[in-house]
Amino acid sequence: MIAVAATSFAAAVAARPALAKSFADCFDPAELAGLPAERAKRPATAADAIPQPPSAPSGPPVTGALAGIIRRVDVASGDKPIALTFDLCQTPGVIAGYDGAIIDYLRAQSVPATLFPGGLWLATHRKRAIELMSDPLFLLGNHSWTHHDLHSAPAATVTGEIGSTEAELAAVRQAARSACAIVKPREKPRYRFFRFPFGSCAPEGAAVANAVGAVVIQWDVVSGDPDGTSAATIERNVIPRVKPGSIVVMHANGRGTHTAQALATIIPKLQAEGYQFVRLDQLMAAGRPVAATSCYVEHPGDTVRYDEGLPSHAARAPSDAPMVLTPPGAS
Repeated sequence: MIAVAATSFAAAVAARPALAKSFADCFDPAELAGLPAERAKRPATAADAIPQPPSAPSGPPVTGALAGIIRRVDVASGDKPIALTFDLCQTPGVIAGYDGAIIDYLRAQSVPATLFPGGLWLATHRKRAIELMSDPLFLLGNHSWTHHDLHSAPAATVTGEIGSTEAELAAVRQAARSACAIVKPREKPRYRFFRFPFGSCAPEGAAVANAVGAVVIQWDVVSGDPDGTSAATIERNVIPRVKPGSIVVMHANGRGTHTAQALATIIPKLQAEGYQFVRLDQLMAAGRPVAATSCYVEHPGDTVRYDEGLPSHAARAPSDAPMVLTPPGAS
C-alpha cells in the first residue's frame, strides 16, 4: 500500500536527493542546449519503428490519499508550492518534437518540473531522455506508450500502456546510471506518476492504474498552450488561476509554440508572489492530495467531446490530435 503523510513544505524541499557527482560534471552544456530544429514533429519512417516492450512488474497498489485522480494538493496555510508539469506525448506514425527552449530556461532559473513522456517519445528521443532522467531538477512520469484514448479501453490495455512505458523508463534510468554516476538515476522513484492521454479516463480506468501502482495525475490549471496559443494568452490562463498546491499542465514536445516565451513571464511573476516551484513528488509530500473520481480537463464531463470523437485504443487510427481543451478566453 502506498500512503502519503503531510509534512511541512520546507521539509519536503530539504528532502531533495544529494548528488554523488554533479550533474554539470556529466554533460557538456553545449550538448544539453536545445536546438530549434528539434521542436518540429515529423512523419515516422521504417527506421523509427520501435517494438512495444513487455510490461514492467506492477508496483504496490495505490490506496488512501493518493488514490483516484489527483488534481491538486491542499497545503498548510502560508506555504505556496506549485508544480509545473510538461507532457511529452507521441503517437504512432509521428515523431514528436523536443522543446529545448523550455528545458534550457528551467535549468537556467533552477526551476524544478515534472515531465510526462510517452513510451514512444522516450524510445525515439533517448539522448534527451537520459539527460532529463539524470537531472535532479526534473522528475519523469508516465504518459502511456501510444497516447491513444484510454477512456473506455479494457483493463489489459490500460495495464499494458502503463507497464510498457514503465519498462522504458527503467531502461532510461539504467542508461542514465551509466552516463552519469549520481544518486538520482540509481534510486527507484518513490511514486509512479501516470497521466492519461487527452486528460480522459473513466473511474474504472483510474482504478486499474491505481491497482498496478500508478498514481494518476491531472491538473487544476490548464495553460492551453498547444498549437499556436500566444504567450499572452498562456499567461492569462495560468497566473490568475494558480493557487498554493496547484498542478499546471503544459507541453514540451513542440506543441506549445509560445510556452517557453510565456514561462519567462509566468515564473518570475509567480515567484514575486511568493510561489515556489517543486516536482510532483515534493508537492505530494507537502500536503494532502485532492482527488476526483474521473478525469476531466476543467469541469466534470468536459472530455465527452474527445471520447465521442475518438475511437477506443483498439480501433483508433494514429493521430496528433490535441490533448487538452482550450480554456475559456483563450485565443
